[in-house]
Parts: sequence; structure tokens; C-alpha cells
Amino acid sequence: QLQLVESGGGLVQPGGSLRLSCAAAGFTLNADTIGWFRQAPGKEREGVSCIRSRGTSTNYAESVKGRFTISRDNTKNTVYLQMNSLKPEDTAVYYCAANRYGNSCSYGNMDYWGKGTLVTVSS
Repeated sequence: QLQLVESGGGLVQPGGSLRLSCAAAGFTLNADTIGWFRQAPGKEREGVSCIRSRGTSTNYAESVKGRFTISRDNTKNTVYLQMNSLKPEDTAVYYCAANRYGNSCSYGNMDYWGKGTLVTVSS
């Protein structure tokens, strides 16, 4: 059983913060590139952030740059997405995905996906 499990979503007010976690079960993600994606109602799934295996190379969507921070703790087999200054337009289901043993942050190159965690930003 190879599985990615997201957690940490919920309801927050605009300007608030959440930290999402992506934990691997059944495999080790230490050598994997991990991406966070999101899908808002009625919209296409989009890339949010990405981190490569060593943690020194990261990507961010322009819409979240400066507000979100991706990190990983390979000893815990977990990747995090710290989300600050949340806006209503951040409301979406957030997914993590793994490009196993690779360096790609692209949607089409992801090998495993979590089931998603819902983030709702509303007052």
C-alpha cells in the first residue's frame, strides 16, 4: 500500500494561518519531489508549491509567493505547507503528490496522490 495522506485543513478566517502536512505511508519519500496542488470549486487543479528531495529547491505559484512556505522533514517522512495570510481565494481542496525518485514539479509527472484536505477561508 503506497499512500500519501494530507492533514491540517479546516475553516479559517481571512488573514489566518494553517499548516498542512503530507505524510507517506508504505514508502519513503526522502528521494521524491513533493508538490502541493489545489482545486477550487469550478476551477482547474493548479500547482501551489513544490519541494525537491534535498529541500534546497522550491517552487511557488505567484499567487501564494510570500505567504506560503513549503518544507520537509525526511526523518519524519513528511512534507509541510505553512499557509499564512490566507485569503478567500485560497479556498480549495489541497492535494499533495510525489514524483518518485524524480525532480519534476509538473502535474503530469506525479506518481502518487493523496486524497486531499479541504481548506476554507471565510469570515
